[in-house]
Amino acid sequence: MIVCHCMNITDKDIRSAIEWMRRSDPDTIVTPGKVYHALGKRADCGGCLPHFMATMETSDSFQVPATLRNMRQRKPRRTAHERRQESY
Repeated sequence: MIVCHCMNITDKDIRSAIEWMRRSDPDTIVTPGKVYHALGKRADCGGCLPHFMATMETSDSFQVPATLRNMRQRKPRRTAHERRQESY
């Protein structure tokens, strides 16, 4: 099925690009931009991105690598900026 009509990208193209990226670097974060780049294409109008992302999420290789999960365990420290109130 064609996902991106502007660049003629199918769901099979997206899944194969994700699998190729995962095989070449198991710790990579897969983004739509990387998929377009792997296919040698660029996003044009952006109308396909919701369907593009849904197709990416159905791929078995799309998951975040185990080594990169739970990296945001710490809460960032809040510091006052120039002693301004929060309402500014």
